[in-house]
Order: sequence, then C-alpha cells, then structure tokens
Amino acid sequence: MKKIYNQIFLIIVFVVILIGVSTVYVAKATHSWGGYHWARIISPFTLKFGDNVSTVWDTYLATASGDWSASSMLDTMVVVGGSKRNCGPIKGRVEVCNAKYGNNGWLGLAQIWVSGSHITQGVAKMNDTYFNTPTYNTSAWRRLVMCQEIAHTFGLDHQDEDFRNLNLGTCMDYTTDPDGTMANPDQFSNEYPNVHDFDQLGIIYSHLDSTVTSFTKTITGANQDKAEPDVSETKGWGRELRRDSRGRVSLYERDLGKGEKVITHVLWVNNTEGK
Repeated sequence: MKKIYNQIFLIIVFVVILIGVSTVYVAKATHSWGGYHWARIISPFTLKFGDNVSTVWDTYLATASGDWSASSMLDTMVVVGGSKRNCGPIKGRVEVCNAKYGNNGWLGLAQIWVSGSHITQGVAKMNDTYFNTPTYNTSAWRRLVMCQEIAHTFGLDHQDEDFRNLNLGTCMDYTTDPDGTMANPDQFSNEYPNVHDFDQLGIIYSHLDSTVTSFTKTITGANQDKAEPDVSETKGWGRELRRDSRGRVSLYERDLGKGEKVITHVLWVNNTEGK
C-alpha cells in the first residue's frame, strides 16, 4: 500500500511540474502587438520586404529575413525597394529603410497601417545618426534592431521591456547588451528570434482569413498611396499608448478614421544620448 501511495505522490508531483512548466511557457508566448496581423487565405503566407537600405545594412536585412522565415507561419522575401527617397509605405508589404534621420532620440522604429485588426502595410526604419556613432556602430546592435523592427511589422511585440533585466535570448527583448558579452558571466545574445517568438507567431496566425492584405505581386514606388498622412515625425504619430521602463513613450497610435490607424513602435537610444 505504501508503495502505491508513493507512486501516486510521484505522479502528482510530475503533473504539477508539467503544469508549472506549461504555465511559464505559455506566459512567455503572449507578446502579440494588439492582435494585429496580416490577412491571408493560406498558411504559410509570403511577406515582402522592400530593400531601401544601404549596402552596410543589406546583410542584416537578409539575415533577419532568413531568421524569421524559419517560422512555419510566414515566409519573408527581400525585394527591390520602392521608397528609397522618403520610406513611405506601400500597400501589401513592408518597406525597410535606413538614413540619418537626425538627433531625435530614436534608434529604430516600426510602423504598421491597420484596418480593423489587419495590417495593410508597414515600414521599418534604422536611424544612422546613431548607428554611425561608436556606441551603436556594431554588428550586434545592427542585428538586434533590424530583427526587432521588422518583426513588429508581423504583429509581434516585445517579450520584456525592462532594460535592466538579463537578456532573454531574443531580439524582442530590450537590452543595453545585445550580444550578451558585457555581463559577467556572459548572458544570452539578443540578436536573433527565439522559440517563444515563433510560438507567438503560431498563435497570431493560427487562423485563416477570408481576404488577403499581403501582396506577392511586384510593386514599384509608383504604386505608393500619395494621399497617406505624414507620420514620419513624432508630431504625426498620434496619441501616446505606452511608455518603456525608462519612462519614454514607446507606442503611439494615430486614428485615420473609418477603422484605420497607424501604430508606431519606437526604440529609443540610451537616456544619456540624443534627446
């Protein structure tokens, strides 16, 4: 009888441990960006990245595109950019750009245009005003920011937004040590996606839609919507939605009416730099 009780006890302990692990596992895979997603009728679907970046950034865009294509939910494809002059949005895809956007305080940003809950176009920008400085002109910082900003355009949010926490091993984690070499001992690198990012994409894109907002046909700059409002600067980003652990506004929303909005996610430089 005692043996039976011991076996039952061990089974109960095992189940409790499994539940605990599951709870932690699920909790980490809850970084959806407001439930926004690209509408599609097949899975996986293809999302195009318009390459408007300089040769310095080409490798980082290609690497990030390949890393995120490991998801079973989406395939990304780097194509010729259509917005080299001003990084304006193009329907059905994501334009990726870099430029000296000025000493305005932001290192990288992502914007999505949404209709209801569906993403219709996106933009990811890297600010070379800061990437040309010794602090950020590193492969680790370039990989992290490129990986993170394009992932926002899928509908992914951050796993953690406290810069003081240890790295989680994902580019969707705020950090001051992207490659994890500054801590003693070394910590995880935050330069690439991790399993929880792919799990979250699986949750976001677990259903199919009756329409499509990601276009696979070739689109040129001539197809840009010239009537788009100017949301390239802070004054056009709309109302504040959220602040990061340093107290800086990291999420904005501009209501365009008729169920359409522009959502802007901002990654700021360290408080000691920029504005």
